[in-house]
Amino acid sequence: MEIEIRRFDKDLPLPSYGTDGATALDCYVREDVTIEAKSVGYAFLNFALKPPKGHFVMLAARSSLHKRGLMFANGIGVMDEDYCGDADEYRAILYNFTDEPVLVTRGERVAQFVILPYDKVTLKEVDTLGAPDRGGLGTTGV
Repeated sequence: MEIEIRRFDKDLPLPSYGTDGATALDCYVREDVTIEAKSVGYAFLNFALKPPKGHFVMLAARSSLHKRGLMFANGIGVMDEDYCGDADEYRAILYNFTDEPVLVTRGERVAQFVILPYDKVTLKEVDTLGAPDRGGLGTTGV
């Protein structure tokens, strides 16, 4: 699948797969940003892109991000297929859970993305779903 992408700083690489078996493309931070302790900050990821019709972009933290004292503030990012304008630069919304500021430097990889298909649904309200209750969250584990 070929995706149209606009890079803001051409001195940095395009998002790329880290290995042949990688599922997601790593994103490179465009400019240094300091995320203050117990605060949220934004890391610009140096690209805008146009997903194919019927697809969306799921932006997620790289698995090593927590080692820096950072996590995605919103869990994951869901970018709709119409978030595709020339100025719609992708950003990682980062939360610093430490007691010290964390510097994220230009060229660092803090996020990754995959492009996934989706289906639109129609909701049909009913009075019962006709299935037995499971007992709530976490009922099959310890």
